[in-house]
Amino acid sequence: MADVKRVATRQSYGEELVALGAEHDDFLVLDADLAAATQTGRFKAAYPDRFVDCGIAEQNLMGVAAGIATTGHRVFASTFAMFAAGRAFEQVRNSIGYPHLHVVIGATHAGISVGEDGATHQCNEDIALMRAIPGMTVVVPSDDVEARAAVRAAYEADGPVYLRLGRLAAPVIHGDGYRFEVGRGVVEREGADVTVVATGLMVSSALEAAEALAREGVDCEVLNLHTVKPLDADLVAESAAKTGRVVTVEEHSVIGGLGGAVCEALAERCPVPVRRVGVRDVFGESGPAVDLLARYGLDGAGVAESIRSFLR
Repeated sequence: MADVKRVATRQSYGEELVALGAEHDDFLVLDADLAAATQTGRFKAAYPDRFVDCGIAEQNLMGVAAGIATTGHRVFASTFAMFAAGRAFEQVRNSIGYPHLHVVIGATHAGISVGEDGATHQCNEDIALMRAIPGMTVVVPSDDVEARAAVRAAYEADGPVYLRLGRLAAPVIHGDGYRFEVGRGVVEREGADVTVVATGLMVSSALEAAEALAREGVDCEVLNLHTVKPLDADLVAESAAKTGRVVTVEEHSVIGGLGGAVCEALAERCPVPVRRVGVRDVFGESGPAVDLLARYGLDGAGVAESIRSFLR
């Protein structure tokens, strides 16, 4: 996929906030002294009077966002996923989730692909934390096109939204006519032998794995569940009923994330064998993002091998 255009979803986020700001003046963007990294600095440059830097104080960031949301303004509150979901969990839960305020949490630098920043910054637990908060919508865009659409959908949403974004440039797999809808999964590739359910950066890995396995006679159906909550359980169950086997792929712990959500849905609707591919109850480590994805079996080759071994 060397010739495929690649864009980090954090960049898509920053650019789309600027575009959205030109159309609507009823929202503010907040950051925690990471505007260059989260890409909200683009919005600051375009609309400085609608940008607030809350400093290195993420709990306060969420409290300020909640307070602004009570005035009727929409708010995008941005920082790294480790700080948004981890350090500020109580404030997100009690100040944003409990009163069901319309705050969009733009959580960048999520997952193992943060790379050299290492285990302390590689948040592989945030989906589990955020999807446990009642009323929280959790969206994990797979590419530039989907991330831009997700920003607009989050602006229009009712209640809190956790928007999980990446540092690593991701392959652009969708065209301009792509239709995004919160809570509705997408069949990226039809197949009959096994259902591969992926989210975020792992959608491209799943598609790469499906291409490799197709050359071996294995027909994978690839589902893109960009919305982990609310999960498109109907689509998952329908595909599972057709193929009889499911593999989930996520750049997150296999505990409590996409794999857990899919297993919960299938246990109630269509029990089938499931293999969860992700970070397996370990902390990450420092290293180049691409190398780490390979080390943890989350690149195309690693995902293909996991599927291959599951089908043996």
